Amino acid sequence: MTNLSDLGRLLIVVGGVLMLLGLVLLLSGRVPFLGRMPGDINIRRGNITLYFPVVTCLMLSIILTVVVNLILVLLRRR
Repeated sequence: MTNLSDLGRLLIVVGGVLMLLGLVLLLSGRVPFLGRMPGDINIRRGNITLYFPVVTCLMLSIILTVVVNLILVLLRRR
């Protein structure tokens, strides 16, 4: 019976993560600077458009690293 309890907890956590990811995707269009930061590369030639959000990816990576590290520090104190 313990395996089913663990599986149930895992499914709840995965569902919560999916819900948060969906919420982030819904709200990401409302952040004005997301995807249009200086340093993002946008090339338009005729019918072809190439977009490389270099700086946006770097900023999101830094922010997510700080948030995850804060969460891990808070969980270790218990």
